[in-house]
Amino acid sequence: MSITTDVNTAFADEKTAQIDAARSREQAFQARIGRGEIRPVGGDQYEVLTGWDRGEVFTVSRNIQGNIDAIIANHGLDSRADGTIALYASSPAWHGLGQVIPGGTTDIDTVLTAGGLDFTVTTVPALYQWGGELHEHADQFHTVRRDTGAPLGIVGRRYQPIQNREGFEFLQELVGRFDVVWESAGVIRGGRRVFISIRLPETVTVDADGINDVVYPYVAVMNDHSGNGTFQCVVTPWRPICANTERFAVRDAVTRWAVRHTAGATDQIKEARRTLGLSVQYFERFADEETALARTDIAVDSFRKVIADLWPLEDDAPDRTRTNHATRLGALDSLFRTEADRVGPTAYAAERAITGYLDHVAPRRPGKTMTEEIARATAALEGSDDETKSKAHRRLLLLTRA
Repeated sequence: MSITTDVNTAFADEKTAQIDAARSREQAFQARIGRGEIRPVGGDQYEVLTGWDRGEVFTVSRNIQGNIDAIIANHGLDSRADGTIALYASSPAWHGLGQVIPGGTTDIDTVLTAGGLDFTVTTVPALYQWGGELHEHADQFHTVRRDTGAPLGIVGRRYQPIQNREGFEFLQELVGRFDVVWESAGVIRGGRRVFISIRLPETVTVDADGINDVVYPYVAVMNDHSGNGTFQCVVTPWRPICANTERFAVRDAVTRWAVRHTAGATDQIKEARRTLGLSVQYFERFADEETALARTDIAVDSFRKVIADLWPLEDDAPDRTRTNHATRLGALDSLFRTEADRVGPTAYAAERAITGYLDHVAPRRPGKTMTEEIARATAALEGSDDETKSKAHRRLLLLTRA
């Protein structure tokens, strides 16, 4: 017995299924907008408002029928010569881009290769044209990537490049001694800035008998090849529940160590081990002060007084400044209510609101080579808001009970 297939019916069924699938994708996408998970930011671009990738921007590609064809992440990270993203991570990040090694690795060479940091830097004389001839500037040089020849910056005669491996390998001892792995590594601004981080084995607990909030301690190291920065090692508390970078000064503890790019700098980097030892003291003091904040109730009016100290509004401020000030206050009020619902209306909730605003909400103006989300990540990594966070921390400590 033969079976006759109605080609037209089969085609119609397949087409109907495709249309239904496209309609379902569009409905699901619009539902995310309706729930406040994403928002349009112009053109075909959308910003993520919730979850681990909050603040990232992606582009929606549509086919000729106007249906969603693909979602493309605007990661903003540098690409290597083979087209892969210059990023290593021990867990998926940036929409799964980069070289993800589940669980991480303990091998520094694997990290440098996967993160795109396996290049060296040299200096070449600065040249200029004058009178139809090429002249050399005796006291200026260009830093240049050896692998691509790309210029990174202009430096003086005393400048000595700190190579990525030389700068980062001192952390290998810590990786080998303790149960830690390389957490992340990447390249930004075309190689002008590179970073690498490890997560320390012990977590920090705030108010263990109360809110029992967990903070992850990290050590991040940044190397600058542009001539405009130093080699830096910082200890960074990070709160995973909202991805806040809780880096601010605490009493009698060191959070940052730096060395300039000069002769002997590599030998000085060996002294960075001292920073790692001091990080233990930092996190102990950090936990004590945060616990004090968590046990101090605060009213909305008191919170707003702290905000007024951080961002004062002059009596003769123009209308635009007043509008921006009101927008900031509204955002901070909302964040404070969210944190207060979770941990109570305390000085700790107030600090979390302020750090959350600075990390995820405060306006950023990315450079030509950066998207907004990479600008936010870079600001958090480089500590652009550390002073404001420290000021807020000190101000809130004045409210704690003796």
